[in-house]
Amino acid sequence: MANTAPAPALPDAGSPGNMGDVRRSNLALVMGRIAQAPSGSHLTRAQIAASTGLTKASVSSIVLDLLETGILREIGLNPQGERGRPGVGLELNPARGVMGMEINVDYIAAGVTDLSGAVVVQEIRERDNRGSESAPVLAALAALAVEVRTAALGKGVEVLGGGLAVPGLVDAGSATVLAAPNLGWLDVELDLDRLLPGLPLGITLFNEANAAALAELARGPAGRHDFLYVSGEVGVGGGLVIRSELFTGPEGHAGEVGHVVVDPAGSRCSCGGTGCLETVAGQDAIFAAAGIAGKGKSRLESMSALVAALAEDQPGALRAVERAGTSLGVAVASTARVLNIGAVVLGGHFAVLERWLRPSLAESLARYAPGKVFPEHITIAAVEEGGALLGAAGSVVRSLVEAPHRLQH
Repeated sequence: MANTAPAPALPDAGSPGNMGDVRRSNLALVMGRIAQAPSGSHLTRAQIAASTGLTKASVSSIVLDLLETGILREIGLNPQGERGRPGVGLELNPARGVMGMEINVDYIAAGVTDLSGAVVVQEIRERDNRGSESAPVLAALAALAVEVRTAALGKGVEVLGGGLAVPGLVDAGSATVLAAPNLGWLDVELDLDRLLPGLPLGITLFNEANAAALAELARGPAGRHDFLYVSGEVGVGGGLVIRSELFTGPEGHAGEVGHVVVDPAGSRCSCGGTGCLETVAGQDAIFAAAGIAGKGKSRLESMSALVAALAEDQPGALRAVERAGTSLGVAVASTARVLNIGAVVLGGHFAVLERWLRPSLAESLARYAPGKVFPEHITIAAVEEGGALLGAAGSVVRSLVEAPHRLQH
């Protein structure tokens, strides 16, 4: 959560009709100052007042409210930068956290982070969700969420809310999966309350690739502000980060790089289109082209078999991955041309296969978008497995920082 960029000071008071709005704005301002403080530093009330322009009395009142919600705690004395008696430092309470969850084609996952983003507990379970109704999938995820929540409580962390990532187009406001072709879900409204009933912040729905892109933004190299995150699973997803913000377009569905057409004469895609990147570079497509029968094997077993075949220089495996890399380059080149993006982050199986994928990907980018994406700007995701659930959890924390009044009764 560390970020030293200054935030504008808000007025200490307003017209009587706006006092509630001013109070909420000031709560968020103080909360943001504490959340953005560099790791290891603990701002005092006086330091917050000096940096925000609020009065010390207002800051003290706001901090008291935040302490009562349990999302802040006092820690030691901070003598830095103050005259006279040192003040008491403040930090996000490590005994409060959020849960990230993910439903994908062949697994479910859940994990808890504290409010600073540190992972407390994380579990990934293989499960074949393809073609399954949403109810049994949610039931399985709810059971896993209870286990993970219990484990977090055992480590002293109480869960305040959560985020759920799914591989498809979503409407977060109505908790509806608009289209998740690889799951076979179309306009499926999810009963998110059944996952973890009674959480004060509830559960928010996210697109899987967007959530993973947010995790990369938060946990990846500092100073990287613009990139395309490419998520490689059974399907292929994409998340666009522009000027350190997730770009989702007017309806929230931008970044669907998996459904960029790379071969107009190609195979039919699960989305209903033809020749999409997913039909060449998705896991099932690569396994089939490499001659690795996925049926009867788990995702990990199939991927292990593919990596072993590549390590042995088996021609079929090498051709399958080379073709996937070339097609990925075509899709990324088109995206880079339209959005002026110069960096690509590889996640999921693209990260696993990077050693063999990179040459054809780089060659394809040089051919179709020369000078747009250089090889040194093609990197592997900082977060390996669990990026989507960590991104979903991190988004819930951000929403809490921006609106801490949600925890007030």
